[in-house]
Amino acid sequence: MTSVQGTAVDIPTEDGVADAYLAHPGDGAPRPGVLLYQDAFGLRPHLRAMADRLAGAGYTVLVPNLFYRHGRAPVVELPEFIDPSARPEIFANLRPIMQSLTNDLAMRDADAYLRWLAENPLVTEGPVAVTGYCMGARLSLLTAGTHPDRVAAAAGFHGGRLATDTPDSPHLVAGRVTAELYFGHADDDPSLPPEQMERLDAALTEAGVRHHCEVYPGAHHGFTQADTAAYHEEGAERHWTALLDLLKRTF
Repeated sequence: MTSVQGTAVDIPTEDGVADAYLAHPGDGAPRPGVLLYQDAFGLRPHLRAMADRLAGAGYTVLVPNLFYRHGRAPVVELPEFIDPSARPEIFANLRPIMQSLTNDLAMRDADAYLRWLAENPLVTEGPVAVTGYCMGARLSLLTAGTHPDRVAAAAGFHGGRLATDTPDSPHLVAGRVTAELYFGHADDDPSLPPEQMERLDAALTEAGVRHHCEVYPGAHHGFTQADTAAYHEEGAERHWTALLDLLKRTF
């Protein structure tokens, strides 16, 4: 594990300025870029720690505040340990903010994030990887399909609503994906029932996308997030192994 440097950065978008966190190896040499998409709770110390861990493995990692239109992070006040069942107002405050981030807005932002990475001297030339958590898993898939020339690998963990029957379902971009994909699904996840898992896998298979989808037994929605009640240590460590293996195959 190399030394890591983390800094706050601002990214111009079509709709304003997104605050973000950038982590990279401390030697300042260019490394493959990784765009890390947050869960609903947003840019906070735990996500910065995740970015640092990835950077320590040899990558330049960008974690944007996806909710920047509603203010700089943290957009809503969060406790150090997040237990939504004990603090239902957290989701009550977050839900309208999440719903306001439409696919179109998110992909317009993705263009800005990917362009910023492409122009950054700390990032090697060529396509980048994307990884996302909860709502970020959906955006990871959409980004791979919307910007296929810029995404070489994409991963999603405990994602919800990845393959719905709505016209804006993320799985419908499968035919445009050129990246290798990996999904680590939560076990018994109401936001991703078995029929959606099957629909996603079938769409990716039919489109000829290199992909691997797995269900993590005993790991529920949000299992990678160590500052939440959903954390599942075994599932979280398995996710790191899968993600780093994907990145090694890609770069």
